[in-house]
Amino acid sequence: MGTLKPLIIGELVAKHPVIQGGMGVGISLSSLAGAVAKAGGIGIISTAQIGFREPDFKENPLEANLRAIGQEMKKAREIAPEGIIGFNIMVATKSYASYVKKAVKAGADLIISGAGLPVSLPEYVAEAAEEAGVALKTKIAPIVSTVKSAMVICKMWDRKYHQAPDLVVVEGPLAGGHLGFSREDLVNLGVDTDDVDSTYKQAEYEEEVKGIIRLVKEYGDKYNKVIPVVTAGGIYSHEDVMHQLSLGADGVQVATRFVTTDECDAPEAFKQAYLHAKKEDIVITKSPVGMPGRAIKNPFLKTVGDTPFRLEHCYQCLDKCDRKTIPYCITKALVNSAEGRTEDGLVFCGSKAHLAARMETVEEVMKDLVGEN
Repeated sequence: MGTLKPLIIGELVAKHPVIQGGMGVGISLSSLAGAVAKAGGIGIISTAQIGFREPDFKENPLEANLRAIGQEMKKAREIAPEGIIGFNIMVATKSYASYVKKAVKAGADLIISGAGLPVSLPEYVAEAAEEAGVALKTKIAPIVSTVKSAMVICKMWDRKYHQAPDLVVVEGPLAGGHLGFSREDLVNLGVDTDDVDSTYKQAEYEEEVKGIIRLVKEYGDKYNKVIPVVTAGGIYSHEDVMHQLSLGADGVQVATRFVTTDECDAPEAFKQAYLHAKKEDIVITKSPVGMPGRAIKNPFLKTVGDTPFRLEHCYQCLDKCDRKTIPYCITKALVNSAEGRTEDGLVFCGSKAHLAARMETVEEVMKDLVGEN
């Protein structure tokens, strides 16, 4: 098998064109990100409630999370001193700017940002570098799902900051966790939660991906730079990787496949939920923040909404969360799973989580994805 081309983002060169997707609340932290970076990919730490293990998390979630960003980055660097390590930061996060600035000051090589349009990301990154008195080296990448969203970001960054993205991540409807599509969008793409594989209008969406690639190239040409485009969602095997590259993508972002690795930060119970999941167990559910999300059906999802919910404590996680109408607290649900109480929590996953048959190492997964097995 031939060796795939490296993924080049400015002066950052990853041996393999594989970015490990950010998985929030304790699933992709320093252990997984460091292992992926060491294996030649790009390791990503999720900042979503990253400090949930800190003793003051309940009382001071923002301070705990910001502190944990530095701690996790330090540990990941110890695993992969020469590797490429970044953060996934959701735009929907309360105090978003604080998270971005802390990640830059912690030495992030890359910030990938979605769950909303990161319109002010260049400004926050530049301010952080100036405050720290260091040269601006952190690369920035928006997550988009449509040509329209890619156009909005590129136009706005061009007009307001006179710059273009360093990388663009295109997240499709087969991704895990929160999706960048409304329920109506998913219906239009034929995504049926009971039969995703045969109902998803793949060819239709792939034309959208090609449109995003063409748009990004226009902005790359304008700024005399190569802006790689990486696709995400439903990528599990080497064949999946090769298909994405055949569409014109420069690389892939993979999350679900890395959950069932020894190095993944998730607890054993979380990994076992993937190993035991059947195709019909993977469903699209409504998140408390109003976005569709893909998760494994479990006792929590089956019973949520059966009894009136009363919020006992707010963890200040998301900007657009209506405490009076949410069916459950998403932080509490995700922390439960991250602490091993998966039957009482939300287990986010990608559309192909049911393919997980055994535990692997990150090195084994990487070799399989790039065709070196």
